[in-house]
Amino acid sequence: MPTKVLIAGAGLGGLAAAACLMKRGFQVRIYEQAPQLGEVGAGIQQSANAVKVLYDLGLRDALDKVGVKPKEYEFRRYDTGELLHKIPFAEAHERNHGAPYYHLHRADFHQILLNKVRSLDPHCIRLDAKVTGFSETSHDVTLKLADGSSVSADVLIGADGIKSAIRAQIAGETPATYTGYVAWRLAVPRAKLPADIMELVGTVWCGPKNHCVVYWLRGGELLNFVGCPEEASLGEESWTQRRPWQELKAAYAGWHPKIQAIIDAAERDQCYRWSLFDRKPIYDWSTERVTLLGDAAHPTLPFIAQGACMAIEDGAVLARALEEAGSVPEALELYQRARVERCARVVQESAEHGTLYHIKDATQMKKAFADRNIARERAQWLFNYDPLRVPLQDEELPL
Repeated sequence: MPTKVLIAGAGLGGLAAAACLMKRGFQVRIYEQAPQLGEVGAGIQQSANAVKVLYDLGLRDALDKVGVKPKEYEFRRYDTGELLHKIPFAEAHERNHGAPYYHLHRADFHQILLNKVRSLDPHCIRLDAKVTGFSETSHDVTLKLADGSSVSADVLIGADGIKSAIRAQIAGETPATYTGYVAWRLAVPRAKLPADIMELVGTVWCGPKNHCVVYWLRGGELLNFVGCPEEASLGEESWTQRRPWQELKAAYAGWHPKIQAIIDAAERDQCYRWSLFDRKPIYDWSTERVTLLGDAAHPTLPFIAQGACMAIEDGAVLARALEEAGSVPEALELYQRARVERCARVVQESAEHGTLYHIKDATQMKKAFADRNIARERAQWLFNYDPLRVPLQDEELPL
């Protein structure tokens, strides 16, 4: 079996995969185009299906130091604040699904994974190394870099995000369709907010052609806000584009006083907005020695908070497949077969929830939430999944 693995990309998915592989004895080298490592100032959610992998990597204490375990997840009407539905978290999530649910700052989470990788091999990451493509034979794969250099190994994993050069070579350019949604993000210190703004919960505020998600980070000292209004105009698919605060304020005119308080407390020059694009799932993302994970394989809209979770699941399943299979092509086939339908379902469900959250009529929205018990649905198929134990050899794989 292979011993040398190359990973394109040192984001959350690439680092998690590297840690899972090195834990199993593989030699890993990561190539990252950025000149230095870091993450944007936004929140991220990790449910039990991904946290099982993180705990297996020995990261429980690190997560507990910087994360928030929300008591529950609420869905509320945008103007009245009426409770439409809730999902119990805290002890219930861990009891029912085998691990807790965390709210984390992306920068904190990235640093936790980076520390883990460097503790396993302090020299495994090469920065300022832009990946341009690859070539492969029946014996190895060669990763090509923009500076003209190359490196060979047994396996290559493309974890290089939505604009993946590895994906483009495997699957061709995938058309990206503007969804009609944009996403605002900002974070506000607790000290700038009313004392009773909200408990340690996550809340999705749902309204006509718009919704926002609000939850605490860093032990409850920082409030994360992500707003997703529908807009006809296109913008950039970039997490780092600032927009005028007045545009954000206008997008939430008439919303609940708590939402107004959050927006009013935001730093005027720290409001970021990006356009959300959709890509149809692909069902073949591997060659004999190259495969994809995370956004490079299955970019996902953020409406059920599972994009990073899927990347971490990918890394764990791929590491197991490479450890258990008799050859690289067999391992990549097992990995892809174990992952493709589940990831496609997450992509589909995420898109559908955008519609659910944006129903105009209050009565119709309440009926939609009553008809669709989100807590039960996600418990049945999403949170209970265990990447460390899902069968890789059986024909019938759980989603």
